[in-house]
Amino acid sequence: MLKGVVASAVLLLVVVLVVRTVHLSRRPPQTSECKPTDSDFIPLNDERLQRFQKAISFESVSRDDGDSNSDEMFRYGEFIIASFPHIHRHSPLVTWERVNNLSLLYHVQGSDPSLRPYLLMAHTDVVPVTNLDQWNAPPFSGEVKDGFIYGRGTIDDKNNVMGILEATEFMLASKIRPQRSFYVALGHDEEIRGYQGAGLVAKRLAEKGVKEFEFIVDEGMAVFEGIIDGVSSPVASVGVSEKGMIVVKLSVEMPPGHSSMPPKETPITVLANAVKRLADNPQPSMLGYGVETDMFESLVPEVLDYDRAVIGDPRVKMEVIQAMEPHPVAGYRDTDFGYQVTIMVGNTDTIHYLNFTGDVYRFSPTHMFPGDPERFHGINERMSVKNYEQVINFFYHLIRNADQAGLSPAHSTHSDL
Repeated sequence: MLKGVVASAVLLLVVVLVVRTVHLSRRPPQTSECKPTDSDFIPLNDERLQRFQKAISFESVSRDDGDSNSDEMFRYGEFIIASFPHIHRHSPLVTWERVNNLSLLYHVQGSDPSLRPYLLMAHTDVVPVTNLDQWNAPPFSGEVKDGFIYGRGTIDDKNNVMGILEATEFMLASKIRPQRSFYVALGHDEEIRGYQGAGLVAKRLAEKGVKEFEFIVDEGMAVFEGIIDGVSSPVASVGVSEKGMIVVKLSVEMPPGHSSMPPKETPITVLANAVKRLADNPQPSMLGYGVETDMFESLVPEVLDYDRAVIGDPRVKMEVIQAMEPHPVAGYRDTDFGYQVTIMVGNTDTIHYLNFTGDVYRFSPTHMFPGDPERFHGINERMSVKNYEQVINFFYHLIRNADQAGLSPAHSTHSDL
């Protein structure tokens, strides 16, 4: 994001390097559909819907300038603690704690200690709201309108927060003990890189003796319908890595002069021309190379070399302010347990948990149609009532599927693209 131009003509430019981080595949053909007639189906009754609406009402906004709404985040946490009694009070299987006052960490003890635990992640904070006059419903109302729940956080990421908690609460209330232990980490500052939330939760996990997870599931890609060219059926896209990111400072220094006799070129015009060249010549796409190729090495120098060549002006100085290499690529084949029981181009706070596993899957059970991706961090963020019910049931079945010690006999998966 372009923050602004100051008098010294110094500009911050975010150069985003997009790599192919998504592998598309169909669910194994023998997987049965989750139906309302199933004995373990979790219906979206009035109580569950109202809990989600209440969660949306908390203005738990994170801002880059540090002016985050911590009081509202704390109240949201208190609401969570009060709303799920089996998780927080009744079940002897669960231990939980606040981390840094605003994040929440849970451990659900399974019956088989030989099975390596896994981690479910989500975040309670949201981005600020703009263009209030263009919203079809107040952005912190949770109002249901024409079958959709409106509000900031409905698809990023309070749907996953509440879906995980509803699924876990249902399991515990049904007196079901999972075989495989699992952790739930709810960070409070993912939108501003997660250093005080996920970063400290990861540190706390290490202090508790956690050394390795079987896999991690965090927010990420979604179920797309009518969005991917050439594919008419719904496609569940699972992110198996994350893109790299570079923040580059561009600066130009030229001899000063009087405004009554301006030179032909000023630092601002030189810098503007550089930005225009970068906009007209974006980084080349790596789509099609495949996530299995060794394409993640030395990306920062390659990006800078490309930008210098595009700008073609030695007067424009480049300085790297911040850089993050792409994350490791999680396994996505028939033999990769975490991928098979779970079935991204954005950065999340999973970076803080990479020491625990390389198998991190970024997927949100959000059904998206043309026009919906623009609602992320945008106007009229919403989720259908039916889809939220699906979110809850997705996480419930993920927890139950993860109980198996290994994969069933080999089955085939088919590439859609």
